[in-house]
Formats: sequence, C-alpha cells, structure tokens
Amino acid sequence: MSPSDPLAGLLPGWLPSQRWFAAKGRTIRSVEVAARTTLDDTGPALEHVLVDVAFDDGPSHRYQLLVAASPAPVVPSHAVIGSGDDTTLYDGLWDPHVTTWLLEAVRDGRRVGDLSFVPEPGAELPRGAAGRVLGAEQSNTSVVWADRTIFKLFRRVLPGLNPDLELHRALRAEGSTRVAALQGAVEGTVDGVPATLGMLQDFAAGSEDGWTRALRTVRAAVGGGRGDADFAGEALLLGETVAVVHAELAHGLGTGHVDPGELAGGWHGRLSAALPQVPELAWLEAGVRAAYDAVGAATTAVPVQRVHGDLHLGQTLRTADRWLVIDFEGEPSAPLAERTRPDPALRDVAGMLRSFDYAAFHEVLAGADRDGTGAVEAAADWAVRTRDAFCDGYARAVGHDPRADTALLRAFELDKAVYEAVYETRSRPAWAAIPLTSIRRLTAEAAADAGVG
Repeated sequence: MSPSDPLAGLLPGWLPSQRWFAAKGRTIRSVEVAARTTLDDTGPALEHVLVDVAFDDGPSHRYQLLVAASPAPVVPSHAVIGSGDDTTLYDGLWDPHVTTWLLEAVRDGRRVGDLSFVPEPGAELPRGAAGRVLGAEQSNTSVVWADRTIFKLFRRVLPGLNPDLELHRALRAEGSTRVAALQGAVEGTVDGVPATLGMLQDFAAGSEDGWTRALRTVRAAVGGGRGDADFAGEALLLGETVAVVHAELAHGLGTGHVDPGELAGGWHGRLSAALPQVPELAWLEAGVRAAYDAVGAATTAVPVQRVHGDLHLGQTLRTADRWLVIDFEGEPSAPLAERTRPDPALRDVAGMLRSFDYAAFHEVLAGADRDGTGAVEAAADWAVRTRDAFCDGYARAVGHDPRADTALLRAFELDKAVYEAVYETRSRPAWAAIPLTSIRRLTAEAAADAGVG
C-alpha cells in the first residue's frame, strides 16, 4: 500500500459496522490517516495505521488498525475494508499470516519505526501458532494463540500508558496469582507521547466469565428450575480475590488520601448532569444528595489507591481453581487522567455490588412469563445473600469489612446507579428500572440510618 491509496475514503463506510467502534450513531464528517508504519511485506502487505475520525458533533476519536492487503484474502466479510486494483484491504487480525507475524514480533522483541514489541522477562510465548479472533470483545479486539496467549489490541488509542498495562505490570511484579499473567506489550507513540497499543497475557482456557456463571444460579433461584440457585460460595471467593488484588496494588503502587468533600463534589456534579437526562431522578434527588452530603461532611481523609475502576462480574473469570480479575483499563470513555487517578477501594466493591443487583433483576425483566411477585422476592433474596457473601470474603482476606464504611460504600453505589440510570435511559429504557429501584432502596436505607422517617 502507498500513502495515496484510498484507505481513508473507505473507512467512513466500514468503521461504523465494527463492534469496537465507540461512536455508533454519530455522523462521521471525515477520516484522516494520522500515521502509518509498514510492518511486513513478505506475505500479505501489513501496515499499522492510526486514523483520526471527526464527527459532526463532539470531539474526534483516534483508532488503530492493522491493515493488510492481498489479492484474495480468506477472511470474514466484515473484516474487508474495500477492494480495488486487484487488491483487497482488510483487518489483518483476521488473517493467520498476520497473527503469526505479530506473535513472533513480540517474542523476538522487534522494533519497527516507532512501534516496540516488548516481551515480559521470562514469558514463554507459543511458536509457530496462528491466532484466532475472539468474538465477544467490544471496545477492543482480542486474539488467542494455542489456548495459551491472548493479545488485546486497544482500538481507540490515547497518549500515555494504558492503566491495563500499567496495573498488570505492577501486579506481575507483586507475583499476583489473581490476574492472568502479563506476557508482553506493543507500545508506540501518539502525538509525540509514549502510548500503549496492545498487551499479551496468559489465556485462561476453559474459564467462564462471572456474569455468565452468576446468571445461571439466578435463573435457578428465580425460575425455580434445576441447578444450583446459590452463588454465595462463589461470591465469597470472589470477594477474597478482589481484596487480595487491592492489597497487591496498594503495596506495589502506594496509597494516599483524599478529602471527602472532593469525593462528594464529584458525585453531586454527575448527579446534576444526569437529572435532565433521567426525569425519574427528580423524585429521588433529595435523598441521593443527602447520602452524598453524609460523606462530604466527614472530617477524616479517605484512603485512596490504584483500583480497577470498572469492576463488575463481566470483568472476572472463574477457572477450575480460582477467580481472576481482568481488564484494568477502567471506563474506556473516561479521560486517561481520570482512569489513572487513585480512588477508594470501595469504588470497586460498589461496582461489584451493583453487578450483583443487575444479575438478579436482569432475570426478572427477562422472564415476563414468571410470577412477578415471587420472582422479585427470589431475585432480591439472591442479591442480598450474594452481596453479603462477597463482603464477607473481602473482609476475610484483608481484615476490614467494607460494610463498616456504610456511608461511603452507599454513596459509591448511588453514584454508579445514577450512571447506570443515564445509560439505560439512553440505550435500553426498559432496563432503567434496575438502577432506579436500587436508588430508591439505597436512599431509603440512608434515610433510616439518619433517623429520617
């Protein structure tokens, strides 16, 4: 491919069809190639390409592609960017020749232009293996080799060290066994600043994500069917795992403190932004703000450290012998500075507690043919037992029960539920009942604790 090829003209029609494209529904004004590096010309021509996507509304995005060119590639139709002059341009991650080259580049520690393929010391990468793309990924794209190594390409790239790589390096240095071990990374330059482009880890073959595992027990509990209806034992172990990861991050990257008023100010600001988007929040605003003020009025600084930042059941894997925490990238839509800022560990705890509520009441909404009252009661009981077991496990691992910090934990849960209410109102209005019901419950609990009748 040459710099004058029609790639930029083909991308406005191709990008919106990709699962990982983060601006669906926005009108693309233009696509420009910001940088391109030739990686290989011995098989299919292969380039690393950074593209800037401008929209009619809002800020532009920068994405990265591994663009391959071949006369007749054998790849899925959705991977084909376009054809012309007897050459087809396509997403190279779907080509086994490209994935073989990529794995060898990391194993050999190659440097091509501004791109560095960096193996972790002592990492053992497969040889002679072609990769396969995993279908479940959304904001990024993942490739697996020989059920031993998984590579994640960060599709939307920003200047700076991605927290997923940063925290995995810190946890590897701590000897953590509660995450998939880091094997290597691909690093480059964006706007003259070092940036993370991708990372390789151990692949947890045969594992199951926490959301899928939890839903199976919820279905049994709510539907009265066969199977184990209890997730409490798993939640206990998961709580221990999250607590250990928090302790490892605190030891490896240090701790600090934040003024509680600063936390409350952030929560209040997000609530104010949410109110015009979710009319139902108006009836709950006073209770939510009171719960935030209960934290903001405290005079003792709150401990902070590096945390996961986007923890929920889908960010965990259950292997044959343990739970693993995955994807430390944080909320992908948030600025990098926000995703790397130390936070109270209770932010992650609250995220998991919210995920348990979602798992429970997801099944109630999905099972319209079930007895409504009985299903709601069964779901609520499942959620309470699971939440308590998770906190029990967390406390058992570090000696401090997160429920002891009642006001702070509740405020983090409310902040997360407000975010969820905005998301659901925009994307899945029928699901807005889940966070709104939780907000009612949490504000009622806060009022009871404050002696407000």
